[in-house]
Amino acid sequence: MIRVLLPHHLQTLARTGRQVEIEVDGPVTQRAVLDALERAYPVLRGTIRDHATQQRRPFIRFFACGQDLSHEPPDAPLPDAVAQGSEPFRVVGAMAGG
Repeated sequence: MIRVLLPHHLQTLARTGRQVEIEVDGPVTQRAVLDALERAYPVLRGTIRDHATQQRRPFIRFFACGQDLSHEPPDAPLPDAVAQGSEPFRVVGAMAGG
């Protein structure tokens, strides 16, 4: 099982807690995790990734094992600790302003 930590606004939308567990078939990549997350919580479709392009939405970031994975290719393997379930894949709502 893959553990995913969600920001508060997505927890509220999905009516779930901070951490969700999802099953990913095949290689554990950002795309596979987000596909499984959207299958389990259809209300999240379009909130993390754009509906048409499947690109990460602005102000959403991905972290795992202390690394910012936001700009990694979506089909690059995630760290082994995420694939094994010992570390979570974090979806973070970024902030901007001055």
